[in-house]
Amino acid sequence: MKLNELKPKAGATKNATRVGRGIGSGKGKTSGSGQKGQKARSGVAINGFEGGQMPLYRRMPKLGFNNIFRKEFAELSLGKLQEAIDAKKIDASKALDEDALVKARVVRRKLDGIKLLAGGELKAKVDLSLSGASKGAVAAVEKAGGKVTIVKKEVAPIGKKAEKLKAEKK
Repeated sequence: MKLNELKPKAGATKNATRVGRGIGSGKGKTSGSGQKGQKARSGVAINGFEGGQMPLYRRMPKLGFNNIFRKEFAELSLGKLQEAIDAKKIDASKALDEDALVKARVVRRKLDGIKLLAGGELKAKVDLSLSGASKGAVAAVEKAGGKVTIVKKEVAPIGKKAEKLKAEKK
């Protein structure tokens, strides 16, 4: 057997239909696209259109809303923190902040801050300064002899508030 003699099994492949080659072929003239108009052109899909009837997505009631001021925190569990300490990724004797946790790759990115959650068990004494922490996590860290400091991020005002503050400082 030679490479140039290899062929697929009989019936495994199909030839492509050649369209637009005369009306006798069955796929001539309009090439299977029907008559003229939007749907006869390529790349057109009219999703959700129900022929003038009120479409389903407009018949359904509106629910909820998106809070544009919501804070998105990166989550860190006590168990993951203890694993990082055991693996010598971070030094528990030093005070740890969000940048140190990101640099040590304990958390991937800090987003709007890092929130400590009470999943797992913490044995090491750790001093943390984070954007948030659950009550259970704070209790577990204090039980282990450490402490958690919640840091509030100051956001610089924009627009009229910024102008007002500048006027007050002068």
